[in-house]
Amino acid sequence: MSSIMKMLMFTWLAIVSVNALADTEIERSNPYAMVEQVANKTFARFHQDFDTIQADPDHLKLIVSEELMPYIDYKYASYKVMGSHLRSTTPEQRKQFVNAFKAYLVATYAQAFTEYTNQQVKFEPARAFDGEKMIDVHVQIVEPNRPPIKVQFRVRRLKDDTWKAFDLVAEGVSLLSSKSKEISNLIRQNGIDNVIGDLRARTDDHVVLEAEGN
Repeated sequence: MSSIMKMLMFTWLAIVSVNALADTEIERSNPYAMVEQVANKTFARFHQDFDTIQADPDHLKLIVSEELMPYIDYKYASYKVMGSHLRSTTPEQRKQFVNAFKAYLVATYAQAFTEYTNQQVKFEPARAFDGEKMIDVHVQIVEPNRPPIKVQFRVRRLKDDTWKAFDLVAEGVSLLSSKSKEISNLIRQNGIDNVIGDLRARTDDHVVLEAEGN
């Protein structure tokens, strides 16, 4: 995993590391509440299933799939990643790419989860969002003896007035833009079908827990 990608994935997991309330019902109509509540619920599940994770690290993929992905607009993100190549793909290729990219995100987030430590997370106060179609939820990740990491969690309003996240920007670096450049180049060089196969292969990788002391 590249250093930029690793930083972005780890930053998302730091956002997840807030005081957890497992039974919180996610308020999908408020983007600020949604981001914070999803973080709470995902991390609560992480603590609840800790022993299972130690025995089977791939269980992290299940946690990410069930607690995080329902609030990620992976289809929108997938189309943005394909960029100009989207128009030259068939409906079946687009469907396969979306599914492969979703599974790739699950595997990537799950692996990044293994690097969690106890960071303090500060969410910005909610602002008025009436009439807005996209907003950034600003967050700071605070660790002792280090400058705070500034994060924007990009979310978009759907047709039913609920919200989903589609990008994470850490210290000015966009996860979506980084993957768009990488995958767009691969599609141009190797074709969409080969890229779909490559994403599926990466998805099959097992989650590896960090060695103690690292």
